[in-house]
Amino acid sequence: MKRAEPIWVLGTMSGTSLDGVDAALLKTDGERIVEFGRHGYRSYLEPERAAIRAALGRWPGEEGVARAAAAVELAHTVVMSRLAGAADLAGFHGQTLAHEPEGRGTHQAGDGSVLADALGLPVAWDFRTADVRLGGQGAPLAPFFHFACARWIGADAPLAFLNLGGVGNLTWLDPRLPSPDLPGACLAFDTGPANAPIDDLVFRRRGLSRDEGGALAAQGQVDEDIVSRFLAHPYFFRMPPKSLDRDAFSGLSETVADLSDADAAVTLTAAAAVSAHRGARHFPAPVARILVTGGGRHNPVLMAMLQTAFDVPVDPVEAVGLNGDMLEAQAFAYLAARVRRGLPTSCPGTTGVRAAIGGGTISRPKA
Repeated sequence: MKRAEPIWVLGTMSGTSLDGVDAALLKTDGERIVEFGRHGYRSYLEPERAAIRAALGRWPGEEGVARAAAAVELAHTVVMSRLAGAADLAGFHGQTLAHEPEGRGTHQAGDGSVLADALGLPVAWDFRTADVRLGGQGAPLAPFFHFACARWIGADAPLAFLNLGGVGNLTWLDPRLPSPDLPGACLAFDTGPANAPIDDLVFRRRGLSRDEGGALAAQGQVDEDIVSRFLAHPYFFRMPPKSLDRDAFSGLSETVADLSDADAAVTLTAAAAVSAHRGARHFPAPVARILVTGGGRHNPVLMAMLQTAFDVPVDPVEAVGLNGDMLEAQAFAYLAARVRRGLPTSCPGTTGVRAAIGGGTISRPKA
């Protein structure tokens, strides 16, 4: 394929932790990373977060969904408008409310056409639906960008990216291959709950959005029996690719209900760490290192648990010059460029889809 001219793309991500919206500019041709650009963040206001929380698990047309979508669109418009003038295209993921790839499908709140009109910019969105329709899990979708990042940092051996958002996911990749959709280039899957149960716990008990710096977990003692029972969940015995909804392990929160705040927080933190370590059993080949992105890398208790569990270096992605706070927003900028070119955005190794497929649709602003 003839090499395309790189363009500036504005990507966004609002994850399952419900903290807010990341937006980042990336110069790319949809295959290689040319340059990282400016970025921004807009926290959800508490009424917006409450509207989204109330709609979790619901589908289009159900009560509260339109209100949640309006909150998502407004928050995205605010942060994207600060950067849109430098972009030729935008990538909009939306806010996941429900995800049942083997059931009702997948539902991300927010309409890309609304953003296209508001920003005066073409917007690629609805990245997951086509993958699910063709038998894929619809997640995770960042692996192709992880592959591009591995090549950007000059990696010459297999490595893994561990994303610790609301849900954890791993990408194993071999950057020696020329393209991420080739057999043996990528394997990706959700590992289990990560920040979501911890965030929910401290919100319920202390009215906080997160266990800042792992301060609460650092005061507690892990309940090993709860962690052992957690690892007996059938999900850990399924082969990848596989994916999770934010609340797929909702029963985990119930198991710590009788623990103190600190013991509950550290037990949920341990669950996130052991599920990531259990996921590494599926790697096709050993990795030289694990690079950690997402909010969980800011939790020193969780990072220490991971380093103890793995026998290779476990480092935040900043160690190789990447921005872990913006990596997923940059990923959807990268995927938007691939949608524009008609390139695959997922493949059997990343989502279990039957064949490499290009997801997403592009909405253009009304004249």
